[in-house]
Amino acid sequence: MVSEIGPGLLVLVALHESDTDSDADYICRKVLNMRLFTNESTGRGWDQNVMQRNYEVLLVSQFTLYGVLKGNKPDFHVAMPPQKAKPFYESLVDKFRKSYRPDGIKDGVFGAMMKVNLVNDGPVTMQLDSSQSSKSTNEETGKTIN
Repeated sequence: MVSEIGPGLLVLVALHESDTDSDADYICRKVLNMRLFTNESTGRGWDQNVMQRNYEVLLVSQFTLYGVLKGNKPDFHVAMPPQKAKPFYESLVDKFRKSYRPDGIKDGVFGAMMKVNLVNDGPVTMQLDSSQSSKSTNEETGKTIN
């Protein structure tokens, strides 16, 4: 066992070859501030973020999210190359730890084979794309998927 969390968020992190520090800032801010949880004192849904609930975040590097099929074979040419992605991913983990509480942010081993178990209590799955942040003028954006 490398990492585990209780209630909180499992974040699969895919790094695009063009990602910059501003993309990392955006993702960190959005993940920590998304109001995905019910406020237990008022019963109001979609009211509290992971920090308000004192929940944890598990970050997992997942370059395969940028895979596309070329015929029947996956191609990962738009994913950030491992020699650049590893320090970038580590800086993202540090950004989360500095923005929240260090013991509330967990991660795995970059580039390792892994088994990830998830209990999706909801279920709610969100997709955030930092490239969308520059296209919005009045509101922060993200895309939702099932």
